[in-house]
Amino acid sequence: MAITSNNSDQEVMGSIKSYSGLSNFNVVAVNPTMQELHAMDIKVKQEPNYFLELNGEDYFKVVFWVKNEDLTTRMEVLMQNKTRTSKTGKFQWLNSVGQSTWSEGNPSYDWWQKPETSRKAFTGEETLINFVKAWANVAPGGDVYFETIDKIVQGNVTELKELVKILAGNQVRLLVGVKDGKYQQVYTKIFGRIKPQRDDLFVKSLNDEYGSFNAEFATDLKWGEFKPELAVVSPDPSGAEDLPFSSGDEDKDWV
Repeated sequence: MAITSNNSDQEVMGSIKSYSGLSNFNVVAVNPTMQELHAMDIKVKQEPNYFLELNGEDYFKVVFWVKNEDLTTRMEVLMQNKTRTSKTGKFQWLNSVGQSTWSEGNPSYDWWQKPETSRKAFTGEETLINFVKAWANVAPGGDVYFETIDKIVQGNVTELKELVKILAGNQVRLLVGVKDGKYQQVYTKIFGRIKPQRDDLFVKSLNDEYGSFNAEFATDLKWGEFKPELAVVSPDPSGAEDLPFSSGDEDKDWV
């Protein structure tokens, strides 16, 4: 006999902890190289590729690496070198203070600020701007735009890398979940500020028609180690008679 046993209360299988909920994060890198990832203790075997194709369309990923006391993970913004257009032919517009709206032509609403800065938004740009607004803690009416946005959507993130240095002391509040039981996922429909801490806005967004989060997370949104909810799916008894060995078969004679 050869059995290498261990005490039952000793954990020998090993596992990677996953986390979910709301927490404050520092942004530590954007689109890092393999060497930069290794310096962050993120083990990858090849240079990351930030370009991809989806449904015949070319995209560029802006990947922010964020960190708190428990977790280092990434948040992705898919961007495209084309203006964002609705199915009805309207364009998404942005101005220099980060307002966004949909319109066929230049927006002329009363609430629309600095109309002289209006321009059509690139695909994914609104998400990028909303993230930076919260991260940089931009006040209402404050400027939030990128001078090189036309280069960013093509893969040049120099301006974003400078921002990581400038905002090294800032934090952003994020909702994190777990996808497919093992992958950390960051919610990108809304981003929070440290002050005021408006966690209710996350709840409002999640309950919105278009605010779903494709990940599992603690429903109270409290930060902590993720524990998946257990649910037993009962078999459908209506189909039992169709099975080759139904519940009453044990009394039958078999040849």
